Amino acid sequence: MTDVATAVPSVVPESEKPSSPTITQVDPTPAALSPASVHPDPAIIAQEQQTGKKFGLFTEALPESKPEPEVPLKPDQQEKYAGILAWAQALGPIPVSSEKGAAAREMDDEEKMWLTRECFLRYLRATKWNTADVKRRLEATLVWRREYGVLDHTPEYIEIENQTGKQYVLGFDRNGRPCLYLNPAKQNTEKGPRQIQHLVFMLERVVDLMGPGQDTLALLVDFAASTTSSNPSIAQSRQVLNILQGHYPERLGRSLVTNLPWFVHGFFKIINPFIDPLTRAKLKFNEDMTLHVPAGQLDKKFGGECDFEYDHSIWWPEFIRITGERRALYTARWKELGSKIGASELELKGGSLQDPIAEASAAVEKLEVN
Repeated sequence: MTDVATAVPSVVPESEKPSSPTITQVDPTPAALSPASVHPDPAIIAQEQQTGKKFGLFTEALPESKPEPEVPLKPDQQEKYAGILAWAQALGPIPVSSEKGAAAREMDDEEKMWLTRECFLRYLRATKWNTADVKRRLEATLVWRREYGVLDHTPEYIEIENQTGKQYVLGFDRNGRPCLYLNPAKQNTEKGPRQIQHLVFMLERVVDLMGPGQDTLALLVDFAASTTSSNPSIAQSRQVLNILQGHYPERLGRSLVTNLPWFVHGFFKIINPFIDPLTRAKLKFNEDMTLHVPAGQLDKKFGGECDFEYDHSIWWPEFIRITGERRALYTARWKELGSKIGASELELKGGSLQDPIAEASAAVEKLEVN
């Protein structure tokens, strides 16, 4: 089994770097920071209108596809959140790896920006509001992100894994979650660390596509025509589960699985003990997917009405451009708002801030001033 913490060298051999577009830089002035600043390529839209097919991405959910409302926090939960925020703001150097005696360094801006209000709430919910566990797990994830090289996995390094369209993002579900599609039958590479790095890369990009008020994704998996060789091994699956449950808690909104063959059904039975109960409850097998995703934004191959065709030369550059621009806007807003730990993802994604625990955050900042 490949070690979850295996890092990718920051320098990738030129022979392994397919051409990919450069991520666009965005004007960080307030006028440029509206949520509608990122648009599909007009040339792709024209091609779609001419052919009746979908080649690019939907950049927004349908107006009626709204995120589930946030549940107001109870007073004791607000207090625990405030405590975690204060702890994170005072956090010192973090080890660069999980090895005993590893060197430590201060957090950089990317790491501080990752420590959002919603990030703290996801870890609090995942640990049933056990603040000691939250501190341990947050620090463990910060170390893992460094050691695994999450930000070092460039589009050029990952691109070879997606050339057949075995993963793609298309549309949003009925709660505004971006939909990540997995097609194991389109496996095009040998089993190895980069296959899992590919999934992590795609998860990070899906986060970039989440709209204001949404911090979960929908996973759609079609096992049609898959074989035992094209599906992940048990070791790979356990590694993926460790990563998702340990470092992306509360990120899965729903998982829709279809065309489950007998050998995959047996496979799920084997890994079932390793899936936490909260994740297991979100798995749906062989359901009508239009119950969960509007037909117009659901791939026809999954029972929808969207005639999507994966053309790597079109989809991949557009995917990298759109997610890159969204990420640049997110970063610009974070800097515009003071580069603070505990910033609201709602506001960073261009939404209007209505923070039910703003008083807790303000109280912490007041304590710091005093």
